[in-house]
Amino acid sequence: MPHPSRPPARSARRTATRGRAALAALAALLPALAVAPQARAAEPAPDGPRAAAFAAAAAEYRVPLQVLLGVSYLETRWDAHGGAPSTDAGYGPMHLTDARGALAALPHHGEGSEDPRGKDDAPLLRTPSPAVPTGDPAARLETLPEAARLTGAAPEQLRSDPAANIRGGAALLAAHQAALGEAASADPAAWYGAVARYSGADDEATARQFADEVFEVIAEGQTRQTDADGGRVALAATRTAPRTEQVARLHLRHPADGAHCPASLGCEWVPAPYLQLSADPGDYGNHDLSDRPFNQKIDHIVIHDTETLYDPTLKLVQDPTYVSWHYTIRSADGHVANHVDPKDAAWHAGNWYVNAKSVGIEHEGFLAQGGQWYTEAMYRSSAKLVRYLSAEYGVPLDRAHVVGHDDVPGSTAGSIPGMHQDPGPYWDWDHYFDLLGRPFHAVGDAGTAGLVTIDPDYDANTEPYYCGDTPADLCPVHGSASVTLRTAPREDAPLVTDIGIRPAPGDWSVYNHAARVSTGQQYAVADRSGDWTAIWYLGQKGWFRNPAARPTALPALGLTVVAKPGRTSVPVYGRAYPEATAYPAGIKPQAISPLPYQLLPGQRYSFGGAVHGEYYYSTTFDPASHTVVRGTNLYYQVQFGQRFMFVNADDVQLVPSWAPVPTGS
Repeated sequence: MPHPSRPPARSARRTATRGRAALAALAALLPALAVAPQARAAEPAPDGPRAAAFAAAAAEYRVPLQVLLGVSYLETRWDAHGGAPSTDAGYGPMHLTDARGALAALPHHGEGSEDPRGKDDAPLLRTPSPAVPTGDPAARLETLPEAARLTGAAPEQLRSDPAANIRGGAALLAAHQAALGEAASADPAAWYGAVARYSGADDEATARQFADEVFEVIAEGQTRQTDADGGRVALAATRTAPRTEQVARLHLRHPADGAHCPASLGCEWVPAPYLQLSADPGDYGNHDLSDRPFNQKIDHIVIHDTETLYDPTLKLVQDPTYVSWHYTIRSADGHVANHVDPKDAAWHAGNWYVNAKSVGIEHEGFLAQGGQWYTEAMYRSSAKLVRYLSAEYGVPLDRAHVVGHDDVPGSTAGSIPGMHQDPGPYWDWDHYFDLLGRPFHAVGDAGTAGLVTIDPDYDANTEPYYCGDTPADLCPVHGSASVTLRTAPREDAPLVTDIGIRPAPGDWSVYNHAARVSTGQQYAVADRSGDWTAIWYLGQKGWFRNPAARPTALPALGLTVVAKPGRTSVPVYGRAYPEATAYPAGIKPQAISPLPYQLLPGQRYSFGGAVHGEYYYSTTFDPASHTVVRGTNLYYQVQFGQRFMFVNADDVQLVPSWAPVPTGS
């Protein structure tokens, strides 16, 4: 049985007094920035080969153009992605899937050596098995062969030729309509059941969710410049009354209740086991029972990718000897599986402090190997889920609190090199935050604001990453949410160094985040030179191109953290643990271990919130022995590198970003 849902607590922990004061100061100091709404310009008409291909395929297979465009938008936003597969083996604008030809299963957590539980006092007694269950792909992952049969096109043509791919998608929709016994009506509303079938979902709730999203796209209309010189595609807003009753004729399953999800999501309860594995009370899996938010506040939502397909992922999370996360989201249709109730602590982030105070969401896909892009259906389901969790648990919808696994710090110096890098540079944070209803905006003047929000043009930001073992193994050209930092304002300057990973400059490996920042993250400006901007990053200046005509970062206002006058250096931490005197008898105090970085005088870093030191003690299977240790130490979260970190409030002071660093700080 799933753990019963609980209403959100008004306050799960004592609010930090100085943290409240800091936020109040920010509210008082920020100038009122009123931006007048601008009239929306008329959208350009569709043009180019992509729009023509949609029109031709719709006419050939007698599918309403609005339906064909709506389905494609929800899968790919009409992009072809250069013939590269999605994270679940989908190709082209219609996301025709070919798992047998596209993906070789990789072990989950294969891109790092971290212990996902992250407990110093109770390391895993069993090494999580890297073996991924294998078997025939699900039917939803084999739509391309069926499209080839229906159209007579070769599979390779359907993978690489956008027009052929669109034609294949239209043929599938027409076949689904015929299978329902429905005529090829010109009315989009008559195609609701065929659209639901196109999702590939095997449960009715997810099929309905997919179809509802498609018809919402049709109702709202969309216009977009597509990739690979496909030209502009436009979908005129069309209000319909879709025939939702058609879905019942698909005879799809109805998953068991119990999932902790919003009602608007197709979601099911697929529980992770909580089992004792031997007579040793510390040998158990695969998560910890807790009582959040009543015993601890949830501060972060962590975005992961699975590094394998959806079905093997579910088998892994149901293995009591493996690790755990709270949710998995399927790529093709956005279906959500809930494994661990958010009140409990899953083993997912490699840092026990973060695990104890976060929710982990896995997304079917790969950082780089096997697929390079995520479907719109998955982005939308994820955004709905995160908005729901944010509202229930009070997690701010910003990049200091909605983070990637690659933003989570190592808890100690020794754990830094093994920390994971997912979801990596190909996760489109800009689009994701648009869907969250929190788009990134310029705030303040670029010359005086003092902070920047990283925000490159995702599609145009094609960094030269390599995906293999050597720089010769280049990744396919692809948009990126990450920006690379150099030691000087010139293209031939070395990349900056992350001494926690290795004492050498970063490189262009897609798995090496040593010299990278990510969309939505905020950093303090350190210097400017022509088209280049420097930020404070891991105790050094990191330079990136930021021309005014096409900026890579937006001005931002906020609080920054600087060293207190007289401090020659300030230690930085990967966790906010209590002081030793806060621990009761019988519980060994956890070391407050600094990371190998220093916040030096004259530097400043973006403030991400204030927290008191906490430690969730849970080293045995019996939850009666678990307790939360709370201290009086106050910490500030800071954006210190690619990963957020913490500093002790006694060592620093808060300064508005537009104000100069105080003398001696």
